[in-house]
Order: sequence, then structure tokens, then C-alpha cells
Amino acid sequence: MRRTPAPFGRTPPQASRGVALLLVLWVMALVAILIGGFALVSRSEQLEARQLADGARARYAAEAGLSLAVYELNRPTVENRWVADGRVYPLTFDGIAVEVRIRDESGKVDMNAADEVILKGLFTIVGADFERSDRLAQAVMDWRDPDDLVHPLGAEANDYEAAGLDYGPSNMNFATVGEVQQVLGMDYDLFEKLRPLITVHSRSPRPNFGLAPPELLQLVTGVSPELAQQLVAQREQVRPGDQVAGGALLLPDGTPLLAGGGSGTYTVKSTAKLDNGLRSGLTAVIRLGGPPGRRAYTALEWRLGYDQ
Repeated sequence: MRRTPAPFGRTPPQASRGVALLLVLWVMALVAILIGGFALVSRSEQLEARQLADGARARYAAEAGLSLAVYELNRPTVENRWVADGRVYPLTFDGIAVEVRIRDESGKVDMNAADEVILKGLFTIVGADFERSDRLAQAVMDWRDPDDLVHPLGAEANDYEAAGLDYGPSNMNFATVGEVQQVLGMDYDLFEKLRPLITVHSRSPRPNFGLAPPELLQLVTGVSPELAQQLVAQREQVRPGDQVAGGALLLPDGTPLLAGGGSGTYTVKSTAKLDNGLRSGLTAVIRLGGPPGRRAYTALEWRLGYDQ
């Protein structure tokens, strides 16, 4: 049986339905793509907002750790104060785990006051060989002394110019710890090892070993890395204000380990960790005290970010 042809200019009904179905499928695919795109953007914005919110919570928890450290350092009796020798003080703020470490600046090497022997020992401890330690120690002394006379292994303006540097020694004290990076012969890796061990705030020619990290205890003759760790562990067992136990803890040369007080200037490192693993932290150098009615401390340095 023959099918009657459609009149000229008309589309057969079956063909029209096929075209309509194809258009519907294309429209549905386009709508699905648009919906998927909107869902992806919405999900990304939600995750970004959550990340920002979690980061803010962690950051403010870390700042709360700093505030608590200032409070604990200001307690009226020595027996109740936190000890500024680098030990960990764990706490919880708004359900967030926070760890606080405090180091009195007197427990570090002051780059403006240390003599050549202390400087050479310091550079050797952080990994420089003996020759490099000699050169760095004398370059530090040339940087901070007011004259243009060069130590035998040191460096003055001409040496910096010969090395292709567009600056020279300031011939005055270091203003910040970061300025030590500019000393001729210093590099970033060595400076990063030095950073937690040095200061410009204590004004003491040698560190207070009762508050010093184990690395600096090795500046004492006869103290090996193993003995330094033992001394730190014993030091942490002494209760604050216990003069009998503190006086019994001796260095190899016979001097009491816990002799001497603090400086009132501290490095506070506060690190916050959320349940999801996100971390935030800050490291601040603070000086306690201030004008009446003002903040309880003055921030001398402030560095945000979590680092081990």
C-alpha cells in the first residue's frame, strides 16, 4: 500500500515529533549543565566560606593563647607563673586545642652584646663549619661596631661592594633579628636555624642558661647535645620558686643552671589546631608592662602563620 506524499512545504508529523524531541533533549542537557555549574560554584563558595571561617576561628584562638600567656606571666607570685623556658602549655579555647610556648629573650644570644667566642659557638651549633663560623662572627662584629676597621676575617663596606651587594654594614647595633640576614656570608637556610636562638632585646653578653633552649646549652664547655636535653628535662621538673631543687641543678663547671632572673621581654608562640586538622598560629616578641590603662604588653615583633 503506497503512502500518500505530504503536500509541498509541509513537514510530516513523525518528522516534527523527532525534531521536537531532539530540541527537548538539547534543552534538558543545557539546563542540566547550568544546574551543575551553579551547584559547583555554590559548593566552592561554601567550602571557601567555611575555610575562611575556620581560619578566623583558629587565628583568634591562637591570639587567645597569647593573651592567656600575658596573664599567666603577670601573676603576682612566682610559684603560680608560667615558666618562660620554652616548655609547652596546652589549653583549650572554645573547643579548639591551643599550644603555647614562651621563651624569655634573656635565654637567647643577643647579637648586639655577644662576644666573638659566643658568636663562633652559636654559628657552629647551627651547622656552620669552623672557618665559616669565624668569618660570620667577625662579620657580625664589623657590622655593629662604629668604625671602618676590618677584623682579619670580617667584612666592611668594601667587602660588601666586592661581593656585588648594594649595601654595607650599618656600623651600629642590629635593629631587628631579621637584619642579621644581611651580614656578609649569611644565607637564608642558616638564618632560619638561627632565628629562634637569637635576639636583639636582652642586652646580655651571654644567654641565661636557665631559660635557654637545649641548643644554646651546648655553649657551655662540657655540655653535649645529649646532656643538654637531660638538663632541659631536669629543669622542667623543678617547680617555680623552688630554690632548693633549683640550686642543686648544676652545669658541668659547677655554676647553678637556674641562676639569674628574666628580662621581661618574651617570645610567645601560640598554635591552634581545629578538629579538621587546620592549624593557625602566631609568634610575637612582647615586652610586659605599659602606661596605666593601656595594654598589658607592647608588641615588638609580630609574625602570623603556623610553623613547626
